[in-house]
Amino acid sequence: MRQACILLLLAFMTACTYTAKITDGATAVDRKQYDVAVPMLQREYKKAKSRKEKGEVAMNLGAALRETGQDEKALDWFQLAYDNSAGPEALREKAAALKRLERYEEAINVYTDLGFEIGSKYEFRRDISGAELAQTWLDAEKAGKDRAFTVAPAEFNSRQADYAPVPFEQRLIFTSDRSAAAGDETFNWTGRGFTDLFVVDLDGSNSVTAFDDLINTVDHEGTPTFSPDGKQMIFTRCTAPAKREDAYCGLYVSERVGEGWSSARPLPFVKPGANYMHPALTADGKRLFFSALLEDGWGGYDIYVTDRKADGSWGDPALMNRAINTQGNEQFPSIDADTLYFSSDGLEGMGGLDIFRTHPLKNGRYAVPKNLQIPVNSGADDFGFSVVNREGSGLSATMTGYFSSARPGGAGSDDIYTYTRRVLPPPPVDPTPIVYKNVLDVTVVEKIYEDPTNPSSRVLGVRPIPNATIIASVGEQSRTVNTDEEGRLSLVLVDDQAYQFRAEREEYLAAEGRFSSLNLPKDPDAPNQRYELELELDKIFRNQEVVLKNIYYDFDKSFIRDDAQPTLNNLTALLKRNPDIRIELGSHTDCQGRAGYNQTLSQARAQAAVDYLVQQGIDQSRVEAKGYGKEQLIEECICERCTEEQHQRNRRTSFRILE
Repeated sequence: MRQACILLLLAFMTACTYTAKITDGATAVDRKQYDVAVPMLQREYKKAKSRKEKGEVAMNLGAALRETGQDEKALDWFQLAYDNSAGPEALREKAAALKRLERYEEAINVYTDLGFEIGSKYEFRRDISGAELAQTWLDAEKAGKDRAFTVAPAEFNSRQADYAPVPFEQRLIFTSDRSAAAGDETFNWTGRGFTDLFVVDLDGSNSVTAFDDLINTVDHEGTPTFSPDGKQMIFTRCTAPAKREDAYCGLYVSERVGEGWSSARPLPFVKPGANYMHPALTADGKRLFFSALLEDGWGGYDIYVTDRKADGSWGDPALMNRAINTQGNEQFPSIDADTLYFSSDGLEGMGGLDIFRTHPLKNGRYAVPKNLQIPVNSGADDFGFSVVNREGSGLSATMTGYFSSARPGGAGSDDIYTYTRRVLPPPPVDPTPIVYKNVLDVTVVEKIYEDPTNPSSRVLGVRPIPNATIIASVGEQSRTVNTDEEGRLSLVLVDDQAYQFRAEREEYLAAEGRFSSLNLPKDPDAPNQRYELELELDKIFRNQEVVLKNIYYDFDKSFIRDDAQPTLNNLTALLKRNPDIRIELGSHTDCQGRAGYNQTLSQARAQAAVDYLVQQGIDQSRVEAKGYGKEQLIEECICERCTEEQHQRNRRTSFRILE
């Protein structure tokens, strides 16, 4: 599933670039053209002379192999990267690959060593506990423990990516980039085509045909859902306004016209410049669940729900609660009766995305999500769960359907699997009265820098800050407390409250966070639940450059582009949280061009960034613009021989705290 742009699983990735001029492997990785990057990086590694260069190339090659579903090969390159001074991040990637390959004990050892190396056991605690739990499930599976599910690969899988199966009128609609997909262009992430919808008959013939021509286009299409009467379809389409612009995914609707479908239009609530995907309608067609990456979310992709109004239009989408949505990614919702299935890499699981299920309780609450475990879930990404049929009742009942997985051993990159689920005997009832309790652990942390004196050096992880001050607010009430020696404050939550937190410590910039206890579960099967919130404080480094990421300018221009605004908005929020600091905003060019021209351009760019902050309400006296031209390059390379990645690192916007 990592192979398709339509899924967009990277937490900080907001779009995929369709076309770009690529001259080196690092740039190919940066532009997410991983299939293009692999052979380029293999050649570059052979030519690399220094350990630093070898480490950088090996790290990029490991990432490219990871993103094209080649974890076994990626392991060796991440180890080579670490051996050539790429730092702890290379071992972190190796450990994650080991989890995806279900080599949990090895992964635990690597995570443990990493904790000692960077000086923070806290950083990898969830990785280790997840691997320990997965190993327990794996051991139970090997011991022949009675299980509810049996699975097998579907016979219609191809050597390409096949995923997200959805039943529709005795057929199965699924997403694939197999060679029959529309369009002739190659998607450089995967080296294959763009995704389309396909149909397979469930009569045993396994005959696969392309879906409607008006739906399948040269863009990405996938993950449909159908109204109860079969007359309306909502699906995902990822488009770019122009060939060299970024593509975003939206939800589109189409009506049935005879045996075909009408041209699709986006749903009205879909905002431009954001990603919406994976729609799922309830059986009555009155509710729509979907996954989106939006500013009001809890982190990564979250699941939203919207209700159909009496006039047929959709209401404003609502973010589902924190028991379901995490700071990771929640995607691929599907509905069977009152049960919600979805995939998450933020809830505790076996590695990658795991499939979970939950169901409504009273008063709009949902049960604590339950991991479907082995054999439905694996160390790889597992997603797109659908129910096709039920037979029998009671303990003799069975349920059959399909799901998709990137696990090794399949026919292609992502494959579709069939499953049969039978009902297991219920556990004995505990007569003890149930007491419900939800606890939030708020932990104040700081970055661990490779060079503790340099905020622009590599970040190795985070560690707790003991005895930090936390101001916790609910409505008009607030209280101030200090964290313990582990940097933690544990708080018993009151139902249906919006909590605001502010963390402070001398010589650090203040941080803020939020948590909602709205509709948290009261689940008899799991009455005690713990949730986590991190508040990250940035240490104050006076007169030291801090590079602002994702601020780019058009060639020979100084205006602030739309894609730079989120970073500057974050800086605005930081300044408002810390009203006593004054900063310099600096702009730097690369080594190319005349010095005088670069100086003038960089000053104009720095001033444009300052003007943007002032427009957002920051006092002019607190921000100062400084253009450096090419005076302070951070990449040591001969200008004519610098790679595009090195030029890009030199073309940076930064800030420094003056007082």
